Amino acid sequence: MKSRESSAFASQKGSGLPAGDYIVFTEKVKTKTGIDLSLYKEDQMKRRLKTFYEKKGFSSFVSFFDDGLMKKDELFHQFLERMTINVSEFYRNPSRWEQLEETIFPLLCKGSSVFKVWSAACSTGEEPYTISHMLNEAPYCSHYSILATDIDTNALLTAEKGIYTSHTLSAIHMARPGLLKKTEDGYEVSAHLRSKVTFKQLNLLGDAFDRQFDFISCRNVLIYFTESAKADLYRKFYHSLKDGGILFVGSTEQIFQPQQFGFETAGPFLYRKNTRLL
Repeated sequence: MKSRESSAFASQKGSGLPAGDYIVFTEKVKTKTGIDLSLYKEDQMKRRLKTFYEKKGFSSFVSFFDDGLMKKDELFHQFLERMTINVSEFYRNPSRWEQLEETIFPLLCKGSSVFKVWSAACSTGEEPYTISHMLNEAPYCSHYSILATDIDTNALLTAEKGIYTSHTLSAIHMARPGLLKKTEDGYEVSAHLRSKVTFKQLNLLGDAFDRQFDFISCRNVLIYFTESAKADLYRKFYHSLKDGGILFVGSTEQIFQPQQFGFETAGPFLYRKNTRLL
C-alpha cells in the first residue's frame, strides 16, 4: 500500500501538477481562514480556483497561496469571492417568494411574538432585504428580526451599505414600493428595512449556529459541498430551528430523504422541522 505522502504527491492525470499541491493548499487555507476546502466538491472547486490563479499568473496552488494570498490582501478577498460565488438579486425566483408570502410566512408568524429569520450565505444582502421588505409589508407580522451571515467580509460590507446597481434588480421590485429608492450612488434600501437586519461573518462549515429560528434560508450554496458536509449542515439547521420551523433551500438542492434529518416536506424546496421524526 502506498504511503499517504507518496499517494498525495503522485501526478494528477493531465494536470502536470502533483496531487499534493492541492492538498497542501487546502491545509494552508484552513490554517489561515478556518475554511475546510475538503468539505467542498473537490473537482468543482479545483477547476474554479485553477482558472482563477492561472489568470493571476501563478503556476500552482501552493505558489498561489504563498506568493499571492499571503502577500496581497486584495487577491485574498478576490479568492474568497471566487470560492463563494456571490450571485444574488432581489426577489430571485419570484414564484418561491410568492409561496412564502401567501402560505409559509403567515403560518409561521402566528406562532411567534418576534418572527426570527436567518439568511445563511446571504452574499451581498439582496435576500435578507427582500425578506425584510416582505415582512414589513405583511399585515400578519408585527415584529421580526433577521440575521444575515456570509463567509465573505467584502460581500458583507456591500450588504451593510444597502446600495445597489441596476444589475441586481429584477422586474418584480418595480411593483414593490418601499424596498429601494433611487439615489446618486444607485438604488438604496430604506433605513427602516436595513435596521431589521444584522449582518455577521460566519463559516457554515466550521462555526456554531444560533438557535430558535422560525425560518432559515440557505439557497444556492449547498450544491458546492460534499454529501457528508451537506448532511452535517442539515443536522445543524435542524437544531437551529424551532419545532415547526422551516428550512428553505435552492432550486437545485432538493433533500431527497428529509425525514432522516428530522424534516418533512412543506412545499417545493421547503422543509419543516418535525421533532417526532427523530
